[in-house]
Amino acid sequence: MTTRIYHGDLDPRLIARNLMASFDRGNYIVQQIGNEQDLAVQIATRPHQRSGGRTAMTATISKVADGISITLGQQNWFGLAASLGYTAIGAVRNPLSLLNRLDDIAQDVESIMLEDKIWEVVDQTARQFGTGQALSERLSRTICPFCNTANPIASARCLACGAPLGDVQPMTCPTCGFVVDKKEVICPNCKTRL
Repeated sequence: MTTRIYHGDLDPRLIARNLMASFDRGNYIVQQIGNEQDLAVQIATRPHQRSGGRTAMTATISKVADGISITLGQQNWFGLAASLGYTAIGAVRNPLSLLNRLDDIAQDVESIMLEDKIWEVVDQTARQFGTGQALSERLSRTICPFCNTANPIASARCLACGAPLGDVQPMTCPTCGFVVDKKEVICPNCKTRL
């Protein structure tokens, strides 16, 4: 499971709507369940499709303080593996049989890239509405560890007591948007090296 956090004023329904518009056509079918604060969008291959194996993936979209959290579940690979296996066995028996399976191979490759395509739609939607993985205005305040005064981001010294603020500046993981401490070497959310 992969989770990313997008900071800013973004409605989970907008992400769900764009996922439905992007994937509810061709070989995919999309369904949405939940309320306006917590949504699940399942993207799956259509039943009785003409090419490729079956697969499905669910995106869970939740409203959190200062933005939204999106988690992609594990993709169902069983149908894709079966389809690719059938193609491989046919190719071993008769290499010309690959010509009859080109549509299946193309659909299977497209389905393998489903997670990346979902993240592309989510990233594009976030950019359209001026949000992203950078800190929100509320989180970008630096709190002085000595007097607890909120200071503007990137302030070198506290406005109230003059204490240095260099080590307490907040930041986010460049991969997933999770708020991390400057002392952390690995993001606790996505395990990316910072």
